[in-house]
Amino acid sequence: MKINIMRSTTARSEQAPGWVDAILDWRWTWPIIRLALTSLFLMAAAVEISDFRGAAAGQEHFGLRPGWLWVIVTIVVQLTGSAIILSGRYVWLGAGMLGVFTAATEIIAHRFWELSGAALFAHRNEFFEHLGLIAGLVMVARLARRDERL
Repeated sequence: MKINIMRSTTARSEQAPGWVDAILDWRWTWPIIRLALTSLFLMAAAVEISDFRGAAAGQEHFGLRPGWLWVIVTIVVQLTGSAIILSGRYVWLGAGMLGVFTAATEIIAHRFWELSGAALFAHRNEFFEHLGLIAGLVMVARLARRDERL
């Protein structure tokens, strides 16, 4: 009996205030969240398109040759994954594409464990920021799946 009373008290105390529910239930919240989540990838693709040669040189710096091919692959993954998430359909696929892409980027470009000093600090921070981004992609895929089931 005590367990049921404690559960109901806990459930009530964890409920969001009405204004939070209003924001979360607002019809534009979900599209705005998906846009915010994909903005990094959309912006990166735009920068890579506008400076294709520089992007290719960057790819080659990390040992990815030919650089131009890897830039094209990168742009296609970033734009396609983002478009899928923004469409609201097959969100799991777009999130998976961008999550795997981000994880691969971390292993290739942000190997902080091989660095020291300021470079260690910068790359470690970026590595863990991107780890959080991957978690956000997993969460948006999970929420989309839950919404589809409802």
